[in-house]
Amino acid sequence: MGSSGSTAGVDWLAAAAPDPDACRREWVRSGLGVVLLPAGRLWDVLLVPGPLGRPALRLLDRLPGSGPVLTDPGDDSVGFLVPVGTAARWVGTGVRGAGDGTWVVVPHPARGGGAGLRWLVPPDGSGRLNDPVLLELALHEAAAGLGGPGEHV
Repeated sequence: MGSSGSTAGVDWLAAAAPDPDACRREWVRSGLGVVLLPAGRLWDVLLVPGPLGRPALRLLDRLPGSGPVLTDPGDDSVGFLVPVGTAARWVGTGVRGAGDGTWVVVPHPARGGGAGLRWLVPPDGSGRLNDPVLLELALHEAAAGLGGPGEHV
């Protein structure tokens, strides 16, 4: 990603913060390269176990317009940024939602976090998010593929 995409991604993410300027400063000052941002303002996050989230992302990558996706190798999870309100309505075994009233640790779009948290698909500043319907279909397809070799994925 070029630096203009990185800058646009920073600006877009920082807009979710109560104080966007303080958020930008913290990304620069923080040795870990992460900030806490409130979910439920510009986006929600659906956290999926890594063994399911990574194949779902590969399926979404085949489609135009996928949104930002985080990974936390320490927790072996994948976080899909989705429209506000999605976390409250989502029903799925093993999927955790972060929506209104929750805070999410977010790495700088151009750098990984010190704890391994990083972007698999960094935000580009456009505001594009993952479509919940397509994500659900990708998760179902990925889950079917976890059943054994030669199945679906």
